[in-house]
Order: sequence, then structure tokens, then C-alpha cells
Amino acid sequence: MALWWQQPVKPLDESARAVARLRQDNLTKPPGSLGRLEQLAVELAAMQYRVKPRIEQPWITIFAGDHGVVAEGVSAFPQEVTQQMLANFVNGGAAISVLARAAGAHLEVVDAGTLAKAQLPGVLWAKAGDGSANFTLGPAMSEAQLVHCLDLGHSTVKRSITHGCDLFIGGEMGIGNTTSAAALACALLGLPGGELAGPGTGLDSGGVSHKAAVIDKALALHGFTKTEQIPPNPPLGKGGTVDLAHAALRCLGGFEIAALSGAYIACAQLGLPVLVDGFITTAAALAACRMNPGVRDWLLFAHASAEPGHARLLAALDAEPLLRLEMRLGEGSGAATALPLLRLACELHGGMATFAEAGVSGGN
Repeated sequence: MALWWQQPVKPLDESARAVARLRQDNLTKPPGSLGRLEQLAVELAAMQYRVKPRIEQPWITIFAGDHGVVAEGVSAFPQEVTQQMLANFVNGGAAISVLARAAGAHLEVVDAGTLAKAQLPGVLWAKAGDGSANFTLGPAMSEAQLVHCLDLGHSTVKRSITHGCDLFIGGEMGIGNTTSAAALACALLGLPGGELAGPGTGLDSGGVSHKAAVIDKALALHGFTKTEQIPPNPPLGKGGTVDLAHAALRCLGGFEIAALSGAYIACAQLGLPVLVDGFITTAAALAACRMNPGVRDWLLFAHASAEPGHARLLAALDAEPLLRLEMRLGEGSGAATALPLLRLACELHGGMATFAEAGVSGGN
């Protein structure tokens, strides 16, 4: 029997897509003149099963986790910053806090596995453990911990839907998680560490080289070598992309990254559009798509991160981001910044007059 994350996703509404496309072609403008805003509206129509989509209750969940690989000296910031930033999120002082307020989005923070010894006020307590293990010495997490995190993502999405969510944004926080995300993506794409390792929170060139070496050590330890590279659309089944992605998440992922993967799969199965943030969340999205390829249809991509490896991940997912602002903060901040574009696309699509309605010549 297939596990829940292998169950089929909800199909897109191709009828709504076709009617929305026809509407776009008959609005009082030259067809295509609003560029990707037109495409966004049509894509959202197919996702939301209505010709005039709208985004009224966006939901942002930040999953947090600490990483044992920090012991290898891969971060410019100390590990206690993870917990300190969680307090900053819920107290309203972080970038994502400001962006969520400005967008009228619900913001929640979930501890998926930090080193916190007690629940932080305002943070949902759902820990898989006290930080992931150092994946240069062994697997980052146990099978039970991975399942916990995938289930956490699923339950988070179900909760958001019960509150009326119509667009999901996942964010992350965890010192060391660019190393985990890069290692995960290297395993999935069959690349060495040097191809995806970047500065993260501010490493210099020497630090980046060291991070790449740490990733290569982990890839070799867990058997994810370049010879195991799989094609962009590999067949499903035992030993294929599902098993590889599952193993890569367990061996190299972080608790928050696995929770994001579970959330993205759940969104696709339950019919909730996703706006993916930056490098770390895209690595989680890549894992989700390898575990269940239908997930890709439900993903929109917010921005091109300044983290060098992000372009490789976007290319692997055939994704064209909405913004290129050289952001690299994480937290879901790039997605929250792009959110107004999606809303404007919906407003233009639903609010403009057609040629017939306006009495203007030129419609189909």
C-alpha cells in the first residue's frame, strides 16, 4: 500500500484554465501585453477551480530546526541564533513578520526540531528531536523522525485549509540549513558539493570551500555519488526517484526541510496553491517533486535567490521565478515579497472589462 505522500495529487481544472485563458484574450488590452501576470492568473484559475481566482487568506508557516552539521564549522552564525530568531518572529521584529503584516497574511512558527528545551511562547511545539544529527558521521535523522516531519507538514496544511487558506507559503529557520539543503540537492541532482555550496549567512570563499568539502564527505558516506544522478523525469518505483529522495531527506535533510517537503506534497494532494520561497525551500520542493512528481503542478516560484546554487534547483524544476531582487534571507521573505504580484494578477484578471463589456472593438 502506498504511503500518504505517494498518493495522487489533485488534478488541475483544465476547464477553468481554458475559460480563464479565453477571458484573458478578451480583456481590453492586446493579448499577452500583461506578460506573466496573465499566465499567473490562468495558472491560479486551474489550481483554484474557478475562472476568476483570488488570494484572500494567504498563510505563512515557518518551520524551524537545528542542524548537527554546524559542528563542522559551516555557518558564520552560532547555533543559538535559531531560537533567538523564533522569538523575533513571534514578537514581530523579523523581516517575515513585517512582510506578513503588510500582506495581511497569517503567520505561524513551528518548532520542528530546534535545540530549545522548552516551548517558546507563541511557537507551536512539534519537535522531531533536539536538532538533526551531524550527517558527516551518520544519517541526519531516523526513519521515525523523517515520517514525523513529513506528517507535520501534512497536518500544518490541513490546519491552514480549515482556516480558509487559499495560498500556502512555507518558510524556514535553522542555522546550518543552507548546508543541509545543498547536500540534499546534490544527492538528488548527482552533483558534487562545489556546485551548490554558497555563502549562506555570510561565509567567505574559504568558508564556502570548506562547506563544499563537508558536503562531499557526507555524500560519500551515504553513497550519493555523481554516478547516481537520475534523469529529470525518472520512473517511479522501488529504487527510483521516490526511494532516492526519501533516503536523501533522511540522511542529509533537516527537520524543517522535511516538514516543508511534506507540506508541499499535502498542498498538491489537497488542492492548495504554493508559492515557493528561495534556496532552502526549493530544495525541499525538489525532494517533494521527486517523491511525488505531480506536486510540481501546484508550485509557483517567488524569486531567484542570491544563493548561487538556487539557479540549478530552479532549472531542475523547470521553474521561472517572479522576482530577481538578490534576496537571500530565507524565512519565506522572498515569497511574501512576491505575493502582491499574484494578487494583482488576480485583480487584473477579474476586474478588467472584456471588449464586449466595454464596447471596445477588437475582441475575439
